[in-house]
Amino acid sequence: MQIAISHTMDTPEGKAENMLYYGDNLDILKRYIKDETVDLIYLDPPFQSGQDYNVLFKEHNGSSSAAQIMAFEDTWHWDQAAAKAFEDALTFGGRLADTMEAFRRILRSNDMLAYLSMMAPRLIEMKRVLKQAGTIYLHCDPTASHHLKILMDAVFSPACFKNEIIWSYRRWPTPSKMYQRMHDVILFYVRDPNQTITFNVDYEPVSESYWKRFKGKTQMLDPETGTRKITLEAETRGMPRRDVWELSIIAGSKKERLGYPTQKPESLLERIISTSSNEGDLVLDPFCGCGTTIAVAQRLRRQWIGIDITHLAITLMRHRLKDAFGETVSYTVIGEPVSLPDAQALAQQDPYQFQWWALGLVGARPVEQKKGADKGIDGRLYFFVERSKSEQIIFSVKAGNVTSAHVRDLHGVVDREKAAIGVLISLNEPTPQMRSEAADAGFYTSKELGNPKYPRIQLLTIEDLLKGKKVECPDSVSSRETNPTFTQAPKAKKQPLAKREKQSRLSEHSS
Repeated sequence: MQIAISHTMDTPEGKAENMLYYGDNLDILKRYIKDETVDLIYLDPPFQSGQDYNVLFKEHNGSSSAAQIMAFEDTWHWDQAAAKAFEDALTFGGRLADTMEAFRRILRSNDMLAYLSMMAPRLIEMKRVLKQAGTIYLHCDPTASHHLKILMDAVFSPACFKNEIIWSYRRWPTPSKMYQRMHDVILFYVRDPNQTITFNVDYEPVSESYWKRFKGKTQMLDPETGTRKITLEAETRGMPRRDVWELSIIAGSKKERLGYPTQKPESLLERIISTSSNEGDLVLDPFCGCGTTIAVAQRLRRQWIGIDITHLAITLMRHRLKDAFGETVSYTVIGEPVSLPDAQALAQQDPYQFQWWALGLVGARPVEQKKGADKGIDGRLYFFVERSKSEQIIFSVKAGNVTSAHVRDLHGVVDREKAAIGVLISLNEPTPQMRSEAADAGFYTSKELGNPKYPRIQLLTIEDLLKGKKVECPDSVSSRETNPTFTQAPKAKKQPLAKREKQSRLSEHSS
């Protein structure tokens, strides 16, 4: 399905260079990203690290149907799609084909092989789009890091490997008969080991005891006596950064947390982007989730490309960018429906993606429940009537035919949930009987808001929303300052010019 292009938040200066793509990143990379155009890639592929390790190695017969990677759900399974991806990887020949054959002999047909088979062609495409002096950081956990390192060696070459970075963090421990797992692995590779890469050296603060003993001094070897002596020099900048990074995870109380389960801290991405790119460079995240990479890249004055396969993630990123940067950020979204035929095609291809996209049109948040267990609620939108009192709007999204029964069901859910308003979003036009049923539901009013009247049950079509029609509700819903539907990302803090100039002076290059 070819979905049209939509433009968002373009500035007067012209078309945005930043790009946000909805779709399978393999397809997006092949169709839209040109050869050798990206300076830095960071990727954090979804992976079910929380499940029992042995489950990943349970053999399957490969007959189950293919599945997309859905929001908050890691679904790399050995099925027909994975089996085809494995066969496709063999067509590349050489070291990659040998590596995949070896994986098959060692791992058999299981979810781990599926994961590696799906990653192989994507890594090939990422290598293609990287500049010769470009770098790539692959984020993974210890369950799969050793397999991924072998795969990276096959795609790039062992000579391209620079570092295995350990991200160490603390969290509340869980009782178990083994050491607590409190680190992730980040594999740092270059496109070409013979190229000079961007590497802006970062420095760790030195210990207090070291500082007191050697402040303003450096140890040097006396060529005459062969012994070390202390000579006065400029004040030390600290120790060059090690490959073990102790950075906090995002605690539940932090303003940065947006409620996305796999969200990474901005401090982690800031370290990577600051070290391996310069202002104006292009940063790519092909699994961008809630958009930490693009938010940090924007703040650090980099150009960026983000790709994700769920419309829910695209909606989260829209909110995050607006919250952090207001209307100053400019970007283009590609892959979202912009016409009724586009929406019909998406609904036929994937009803859940259609549902998430439709809710994004009205700024509603999808229910965070398992599919099929929504209790008649597809999404919610909240608004404040007082500082400490909020009301909710409940949404039901229908991609097929709609009848009066759907209106009655929604009315019942609104009563059950004690909601202010219920909205039925449909692809098809509501019947006269449905409109009559909705009118009989009456109006929502609030003394705190001055007793305005809003229809308690509202019927909107996708065509209405594409033409700009809105839900009839209090104005506070459209204000990010007073709308509690999505967790609000903190406003971006500009990096002081003095700090940027200092980093520029400290910039060094490594080959």
